[in-house]
Amino acid sequence: MAKKAAKKSPTSASSTATPTVAADGTVPVVGAREDCPCGSGRRYKACHGRQAAHAVQELVHRPFEGLPGEADWVALRELVPAATVPLTLTPQAAAQAVGEVPAVTLATVLPLAWPALRRADGSILLGLQTQSSSGDLSRDLADALVAALATEPGNPVPTRRAGAEGPRLQDLLDAAAPFAPEVHTGFEFWLEDAESATGEVAASLERANASAIPTEKVTSVPSAYWCGTPDKNHLRWVMPVPEEQLLDALARLSAAGEASLGEGTKLVGSFRAHGLTVPVWDLPVAMTAADCEKPAAAFAERLAGALAVDAPLSAEERRARANLVSRQVTLN
Repeated sequence: MAKKAAKKSPTSASSTATPTVAADGTVPVVGAREDCPCGSGRRYKACHGRQAAHAVQELVHRPFEGLPGEADWVALRELVPAATVPLTLTPQAAAQAVGEVPAVTLATVLPLAWPALRRADGSILLGLQTQSSSGDLSRDLADALVAALATEPGNPVPTRRAGAEGPRLQDLLDAAAPFAPEVHTGFEFWLEDAESATGEVAASLERANASAIPTEKVTSVPSAYWCGTPDKNHLRWVMPVPEEQLLDALARLSAAGEASLGEGTKLVGSFRAHGLTVPVWDLPVAMTAADCEKPAAAFAERLAGALAVDAPLSAEERRARANLVSRQVTLN
């Protein structure tokens, strides 16, 4: 009868494992029951995997809070297909760059969903519409930016899990610098010379351009974006006002018949996104972004007045509020 194989010591394989921690201290993600790559001798789920799981569970409700242009960060993350914004690094962040301090540009999305790209000229594109792995989108984006600063020019930054104790965008970006989005009709900003695109990048560019919904920024009010669709147009306006207070004000205006943006328009509901509320209006298909400028500015004045009222809602206003709440959609 064959002898049973000797039972493997629970620490034999672990104790001889060679640590595979990256040069920047990042521990690779492996299976929960595999040996932790840090070389501790414990399984990943009981070592660095526990820290990673804890980080995923701690969802940051307002990841862009404290950054200039918080509402525009939300709009570019969730609503705008193609846009860019120049970013200004803090001196501490700039000191982490390989070679000269690069120009850094936030981009709504990058080819092949790269978190970031270090162009051949050394400049950096940071992708905003990327997968969040830690529960804190600000930390994930900051991790991609730090990786891009250390990446040799001409290379994309691969996806990786951000460390639970890593910096956030609020630590890396100059809070005094303006945040001025530029909305584009396509994604040619990906490349220094879009006509030279080939292979997967060219295919990704073509797909992205074909699927982009025409979008324009309304300039008379902050963080409002017009978009055009075949059946009707929309205005989506990100408002950094506490949700309950904003809903009360919108209900007052709705009950008074003052919530529209003119003939043929209608306040149809709102999105919730990254801790902010985004009222949405349906617009006639003939109503352009330019046509929204004056009505939006006038609505902003009416909204300011409604926000200043602290009296209890009337029965009609409560019904209007309930209708608005029933039409809310949470994006994240």
